[in-house]
Amino acid sequence: MDPIGNPEYSGYNHPTAWGIVISLSRTATPLAKTVPPSLTALGGRELPPRIEVHGRAYDRRRVFKNDFFAITALYEGDAGRVLLKVQRQAPFLFLPMMWIGRLLRARECTAFERLDDVAGVPKLITRWGSTGLVREYVEGHPLARRERVPNDFHDRLRMLIGTIHKRGMAYVDLEKCENVLVGEDGRPYLFDFQISWYLPRRWGGELWPVRRLRSWLQAGDLYHLIKLQRRTRPDQLSPKSLADSYRRPWYMRVYRFATWPFTWCRRRVLNRVDPRRKVGERGRVTDDKPIGVP
Repeated sequence: MDPIGNPEYSGYNHPTAWGIVISLSRTATPLAKTVPPSLTALGGRELPPRIEVHGRAYDRRRVFKNDFFAITALYEGDAGRVLLKVQRQAPFLFLPMMWIGRLLRARECTAFERLDDVAGVPKLITRWGSTGLVREYVEGHPLARRERVPNDFHDRLRMLIGTIHKRGMAYVDLEKCENVLVGEDGRPYLFDFQISWYLPRRWGGELWPVRRLRSWLQAGDLYHLIKLQRRTRPDQLSPKSLADSYRRPWYMRVYRFATWPFTWCRRRVLNRVDPRRKVGERGRVTDDKPIGVP
């Protein structure tokens, strides 16, 4: 009789068997919990196995990230590879969230369109559905701490950020290394403009308070550039630049102080309900093998 199917199997009454079971229970890794659907962009629903873009079919190959605000996946077809990103659609606590997904999609598409001719930014291909977008796929991997990137990597990244600033924008999302892609060509790419800052002139983007806010956000980009370089190529920094990388601007300190209670509560709650908290960046899918690849 199968001991798993029969709890009264006589072998479990043997002291040696109990010792083995207890020993394994202390050392074995707990089984992974199911991520609550409310913490995923589609509420537990999956992306379609196939999409059609400009009359060409693409099959889903891999899901890269699935968090509260968006799900991102690689699709492949005869025309090559593309990346589909769908912003939030599922309700949360019975509150509709589709409007947030539409807003985030509009912001990100605007950023891609404004930077369409900039090297280091993937090309937007089309909008998809109510909250999705399809963009060019760039071969590479997320920047990692202590990764020894090419000598010109940070110079190129600084030039890329400078170009974004000249377009009246701020990237905002440079705090984590993972938000910079190291291409197979060794060059930096910026691909996630979900929270980037841009406000057109017709909406008051050139009014003094808004320009002041933009300048602070751009200064924050420059601060995080130095911090990223300290984490990956500290040998390229002068003693002054190295010291500057530890000096957070005053407005960033004020922001962190003001939002600290919310951030603390948010992390405590998510760390209890989201089992992926110990697998690097929250929402990143690390155990998803490419479909059709053994």
